[in-house]
Amino acid sequence: QVHLVESGGGLVQAGGSLRLSCTASGRTFSSYSMGWFRQAPGKEREFVATISWSGTYYADSLKGRFTISRDNAKDTVYLQMNSLKPEDTAVYYCAAASRTYGLVLSHEYDYWGQGTQVTVSS
Repeated sequence: QVHLVESGGGLVQAGGSLRLSCTASGRTFSSYSMGWFRQAPGKEREFVATISWSGTYYADSLKGRFTISRDNAKDTVYLQMNSLKPEDTAVYYCAAASRTYGLVLSHEYDYWGQGTQVTVSS
């Protein structure tokens, strides 16, 4: 079992930055692929980014603005978000997967955090 807790969300003006954190407890963090997803009101949950032993991968629309990273010594994965836009407003979730391929679909992940709200004002 892996327990994930996100933090770092909040209200930011358009053009600003936020860094989300997701700290894991339970099984060996370094053995899991990690991902970030987001869900805006009235929309389906969508893939943001993932990081695994093979590297990082991003949703095409977010490349260049968002950066995923991890610190295995701290059991934490981060999402640095720059040049934020109002359309980035959503609840952001981190997730852990035991698999190392795919990782862009929700069902490929085994554990989820409770989410953190990010609101970008215009």
